[in-house]
Amino acid sequence: MPVPYRPLAGAYPWGLSQWSIVTEAPHPAPGRVSAFWLVLGAIASVQVGAAIAKDLFGQIPPTSMVWLRLVTSTVIFLVVVRPRLRGRSRTDWMVVAGFGVSLLLMNWAIYQSFARIPLGIAVTIEFLGPLTVAVIGSRRTSDLVWVGLAALGVALLGLSPGSLTLPGVLFALLAALGWACYILLSVQTGRRWAGLSGLALASLVGAVVLAGPAVVEGGASLLDPRILALGVAVGLLSSVVPYSLELVALRRIPPRVFGILMSLEPAAAALAAMILLREFLSGWQWLAMACVVAASVGASRAARPPAEPLAV
Repeated sequence: MPVPYRPLAGAYPWGLSQWSIVTEAPHPAPGRVSAFWLVLGAIASVQVGAAIAKDLFGQIPPTSMVWLRLVTSTVIFLVVVRPRLRGRSRTDWMVVAGFGVSLLLMNWAIYQSFARIPLGIAVTIEFLGPLTVAVIGSRRTSDLVWVGLAALGVALLGLSPGSLTLPGVLFALLAALGWACYILLSVQTGRRWAGLSGLALASLVGAVVLAGPAVVEGGASLLDPRILALGVAVGLLSSVVPYSLELVALRRIPPRVFGILMSLEPAAAALAAMILLREFLSGWQWLAMACVVAASVGASRAARPPAEPLAV
């Protein structure tokens, strides 16, 4: 019997997992090992893309970089997926439009955040979004432990304010809100739009909405072939490559295991920033990140399986 996937704490913000469906039982140990490396590859791809994007912020504004990323993923998705548009209800379009706005908000806000604070810290704060959704959805008293652990992590971040700015933290919290909305709307989108059609159209919505501000802020930099090529590379690294790896991995491991592995995202972001940007975190910041990662792992392990399959 097919095993549907419902976004869990630690679910990947830009992944295909909302519409991925395991058409057969997970493979035994060898399959799990390969899936493990696929998930780590997806994580590394996204965070390397984010680090490259941040390194370019001196040449192109974050808003314009997000737009280039959305345009890249939109073009590829529309060509590959070719969503069916005829016969759609008004509600179908409203759901996918809302999903597109949440996708845009999540990506735009996190880019604005790590333009101002360390990448690893921005992603750590952003993880509060899916963690909150998982805990609320579980409704178990024991999940208050994970809430407390995440709160402790946030409190520890306050012990090292030197590398933090209020706008950077607020943008990260806005990204967390966008991620939470993304998870909730992805369920409705998956029920109304087959396969990856909803994600393709949501990317299109985000690209269209952001086009004006991106062009105004980016100006002549958007005509630079080098910047355009790097923007496409970021789009591939941050969207297309990880989506593909996730899709394969989710056919080999249970969604709960996938959610646990994705909880490594903040640590991966910090490592990518350390290697590519020479951006180092303090001991307190690493401890804060560990608390949030542990809370995400705990919430993912405790999350209940979905009650009904999503339409794919």
